[in-house]
Amino acid sequence: MGMRTRWLALLTVAIWGGDVASGAAQETATADLVDRSALRVCADPNNLPFSNQAGEGFENKVAELLAEDLAVPVTYAYHPDTMGFIRNTLNAGHCDIVMGVGSANELLQNTNPYYTSTYALVYPADAGLSLESLDDPALEDLTIGAVARTPPVTVLAKRGLLDNMKWYHLMVDTRHYSPTRDLVEDVASGKLDVGVLWGPIAGYWASRQEVPLEVVPLPAKVDGVPMSFRISMGVRHGEHDWKRQLNALIAEHQDEINEILHEYGVPLLDRQGRVIGGAEPAPAGESRDAAG
Repeated sequence: MGMRTRWLALLTVAIWGGDVASGAAQETATADLVDRSALRVCADPNNLPFSNQAGEGFENKVAELLAEDLAVPVTYAYHPDTMGFIRNTLNAGHCDIVMGVGSANELLQNTNPYYTSTYALVYPADAGLSLESLDDPALEDLTIGAVARTPPVTVLAKRGLLDNMKWYHLMVDTRHYSPTRDLVEDVASGKLDVGVLWGPIAGYWASRQEVPLEVVPLPAKVDGVPMSFRISMGVRHGEHDWKRQLNALIAEHQDEINEILHEYGVPLLDRQGRVIGGAEPAPAGESRDAAG
């Protein structure tokens, strides 16, 4: 995910790169860096569906929504979402907000979550499949595409399906590679029978294929392994007023944010793990029919 792995739980702090200063040191050093004359966003220049320099990602659209309320323009500090992202953008003082981070990320201060999504299965609508979960016996006879070291891989390994899998890189320079887009395109072209990847990526790229693809959200947990993750905005440690202001903006504009995310095909879950505005994912180990 170019890998927009900041928001996943495989999501280790190593993805962000950079030295982690103590919370106290960061609070002292960064408390007054917010520029109130613009919404200064840290972003990847080529990482759809999240962001790009043309402003075509859903994080670009959410940033525009917030900036309109604040009555300021949006400006960007661009850097590939790879090692060193936080160090070279937010912590360097070049920008004041990262639009999408895992809510448990300790390298920055998290706002309240503004969406929760989950991993999803992707397969051709005309393939004669009705896959509902990672427990489906049909997977034993299928070629499965997955991003290395992501949570579904742990479950598929337990199922003894590693020999069925084709791997796509986790950490890449998004200026040159898009493995998750390649994965979805390989499903559409028939090189793979099914893919399993982060839902916002699955929904976006699936909708842009000539071949109709099914996108099936996975349950919040499978065999105790989290598949769904809460996504927040990230600010520097110590910037408590800025965090409170963003929390208020998120609460005020949540419905509009959800509309933006739905337009991009993001599977959204409520607090009970149910898909907002769509079919409920099957509980782990069950199909939707079996779940009633």
